[in-house]
Amino acid sequence: MSSEEKEMAMRLMRVNHAGEIAAQGLYHGQALFARQTATREHLLDSAHQEADHLYWCEQRIEQLGGRTSLLAPLWYAGSVAIGAVASIAGDQWSLAFIQETEAQVVDHLKSHLNQLSPKDLVTRTIIIKIIADETEHAQAARRYSDYKLPTAMSGLMRATAKIMTVSAYRV
Repeated sequence: MSSEEKEMAMRLMRVNHAGEIAAQGLYHGQALFARQTATREHLLDSAHQEADHLYWCEQRIEQLGGRTSLLAPLWYAGSVAIGAVASIAGDQWSLAFIQETEAQVVDHLKSHLNQLSPKDLVTRTIIIKIIADETEHAQAARRYSDYKLPTAMSGLMRATAKIMTVSAYRV
């Protein structure tokens, strides 16, 4: 790969890493106030799987000669707070939040596949595996609850994610 292709891959993986940090925070915040044991276990199982994603992203960033976002502590703390609020609203709300979050993450990751060099098979493999896992997280949350978030909330989530992704790409 050219140096430009490596730089692009590193920055995209830094964004993905920031997203995984945020996912950890969301799941941990939601688990704090989950009302049902099954919901709490689902959230913690998903957080555990997100830890694998975090590791893969960190490793790939290192292989590409980059670093993770300097704003990672902010992403985690903010996401714990958001997850806690979603959970306080109730398990149905919390699970709907997971469904929407994971759907947006999958869309975002698919856009990364379009931006990567076709030669970057390592990064592509990681992203494809993460897409499969995130899709399963959304489907599992849907099995527990079919509640849908209001459209305005989905839009707010998209706007917040855009701030994080643009910032993580640069910092």
